[in-house]
Amino acid sequence: MSPVGGTGSEAALSSAMRTAIGAAEGVRGTTSPNPPVGCVVLDAAGAVAGIGATRPPGGPHAEVVALREAGERARGGTAVVTLEPCSHTGRTPPCTDALLAAGVARDVHAVEVPMPVAAGGADILRAAGVEVHSGLLAEEAESGPLRAWLHFARTGRPHVTWKYAATLDGRSAAADGTSKWISSPEARAEVHELRRRMDAVVAGTGTVLADDPQLTARTPEGGLHEHQPLRVVVGNRPVPAGARVLDDTAETLLLPASDPDTVLAELAGRGAVDVLLEGGPVLAGAFAAAGRIDRVLGYIAPALLGSGRAALGDAGVGSISQAFRLHVEQVTMVGPDVRVSAVPVAQE
Repeated sequence: MSPVGGTGSEAALSSAMRTAIGAAEGVRGTTSPNPPVGCVVLDAAGAVAGIGATRPPGGPHAEVVALREAGERARGGTAVVTLEPCSHTGRTPPCTDALLAAGVARDVHAVEVPMPVAAGGADILRAAGVEVHSGLLAEEAESGPLRAWLHFARTGRPHVTWKYAATLDGRSAAADGTSKWISSPEARAEVHELRRRMDAVVAGTGTVLADDPQLTARTPEGGLHEHQPLRVVVGNRPVPAGARVLDDTAETLLLPASDPDTVLAELAGRGAVDVLLEGGPVLAGAFAAAGRIDRVLGYIAPALLGSGRAALGDAGVGSISQAFRLHVEQVTMVGPDVRVSAVPVAQE
């Protein structure tokens, strides 16, 4: 990161950036195809004057929300933003215009915009005399609320998280096909919280026919969260009219395809940036074989089955040298279960 000088210590700016990251996380799942951005405006003395996060498409961006809350206190102050302020006119005017109109003296952002159409905000601010610094807590912002959007901006594909639950010996169902419940109530509650932050949840027709899931995001009390992801059922087998995934609690897309790139292209066209792949093993194997799993989120239950369905189906791996190597980001206890978050290791 370039040195941060002027009013306010780096510790204070880091605290403000973590607040901005938290604000961005709070709106994740509601902003696509726009990025979930957080902003904290500090006044000239370094005190918090406004906090904002990106509103749903067509609404104001994080900087504008925070500036409105700050009012005149923004003049001579600092905008601490998780993403470089945008410089282009889309559904809303450029954030750089709002920052300059408010009289902000300094911009400190975590991550630079990777898309040429929206990049260049930092240069515009510098040219207008605003002090600009980039890179503060970039890793936290990139691996947090901006993870999926940055992947989408760089590749043109939605970011895919494969979520599964399995026993300690890697089984997702018993020999008789039963799978409820391998994971704990605590783990299942966390998955519902995860779903409500996603743009789409994808399952195969095999899982729908075997388990009849609803694929909604529910509260601990059993009600529905305000935001529901698009439910996507992939495969050529017909889904019965009475299937719970076809109820009116959320929108459902039936895709008569199984090729991962076809599925992701359809979802990208619908503005889906962050996708949760939930099942089953055949579909997960196809995504793994195609190199279209960007993150693995496994809930490992302290139980053994010895036989039954494996969590991952055929992924095209014929020898140990072809194994998909992962980097473990985090290992956390969730009730009695272990949650492992891992991402693919970049191939040489």
